[in-house]
Amino acid sequence: MQGKIQMLAKTFAGLENVLKEELVELGASDVTVVNRGVMFSGSKEMLYKANFCCHTALRILRIIGVYKVKNANDLYNAVRGINWLEYFEPNQTFAVSSTVNSEAFNNSMFVSLKTKDAIVDQFRAALNKRPSVNTENPDIRVNVHASADDVTLSLDSSGESLHKRGYRIGQNEASMSEVLAAGLLKIAGWKGQCNLIDPMCGSGTIPIEAALIARNIPPGIFRKAFAFESWKDFDEELFDKIYNADYEVPFEHSIFAYDISSLNVKIASENARNAGLKKNIQFKVQDFSSLVPEAEKGLLIVNPPYGQRMNDRQVEPLYTMIGDTLKKNFRGYKAWVFSGSEDGLKKIGLRFSKRYVLYNGPLECEFRNYEMYEGSRKPSKNQGQWQNFNRKGGNNNSYHKGNHQSGQREGPRKRIRKKPD
Repeated sequence: MQGKIQMLAKTFAGLENVLKEELVELGASDVTVVNRGVMFSGSKEMLYKANFCCHTALRILRIIGVYKVKNANDLYNAVRGINWLEYFEPNQTFAVSSTVNSEAFNNSMFVSLKTKDAIVDQFRAALNKRPSVNTENPDIRVNVHASADDVTLSLDSSGESLHKRGYRIGQNEASMSEVLAAGLLKIAGWKGQCNLIDPMCGSGTIPIEAALIARNIPPGIFRKAFAFESWKDFDEELFDKIYNADYEVPFEHSIFAYDISSLNVKIASENARNAGLKKNIQFKVQDFSSLVPEAEKGLLIVNPPYGQRMNDRQVEPLYTMIGDTLKKNFRGYKAWVFSGSEDGLKKIGLRFSKRYVLYNGPLECEFRNYEMYEGSRKPSKNQGQWQNFNRKGGNNNSYHKGNHQSGQREGPRKRIRKKPD
């Protein structure tokens, strides 16, 4: 795997341009936005950095090759023609995942099995040994994407989805994806330049991701492992250098995280403490309707309940309260509301300056910006941009205790990077 590597960074629909900016800042070349992803190229160092540093990537695929495939034999021959011994050993395990949108194939399981057979047959022919399949926790993850008559073969360099940072020890049932939270923050222009308020913080995902961005802490710092560490050509010295580099910058402002639920505040506070970010976030049990900000200006991002989990209670009064509170107490703020409740958003009663149309699976959501001007100045009638997104939405208070993550890596590192102070 020498020289320039072709890669694909996957993300949610609507975050492609945000992810593109992150990759360009890291030094990626040949950067091109595609549906729910960004194609780019770079060195092995770039591949490691993309996994370690990107806030809005779900996974990074290392593209091995693209082939014209019309039938099962073409697929088998294409896979068999790749030198798999270059990537892993016969004593390692592997798994194949496939996505299919092709006239040649209509069954992803068939494509995965055919790919597996070709890989196994090559090892048998070359070494009289074969690697075993492990669908739960494989050393090597092979990705097959079949579209029209093209088949793209890739190695998944991430392993578990990159939204699983590793700092979360508790969550409520509808906790927001870390990648989604980071994406919303970046869309809102958050760089740590002012105070930030989340008045309905749930399990704390938005304020914690805000602190990571503000302090320039790589989100991969908490993960125990990446899939590329099992590759045959893994450069441990190079990754140690990336892992142990000094990234952090000072953060001179404050992040305020409130919630009416004391249980949510407890969960969020524990997650922030485990991430080493407790000193950057002030948690408090607080009803949004009586919240008065400490600073005159800042950024507010709120993800209110959508109504699906409110036991048939109407959601509209909640959104009326949000609009009234923003108008009364948050003049001078840039306020953003993320919601999947169309009826609720109508009840906010304020004119938005930007709107991003997003999706939570089949559920359409919106991310709206309200400029809370001082005095009688009215916001612009500009309807803003439209984008797509995926999320898992809503709030409730069901508490799920996860496995404790220490925030320190396991394995042979010359210097184990501690959690941020």
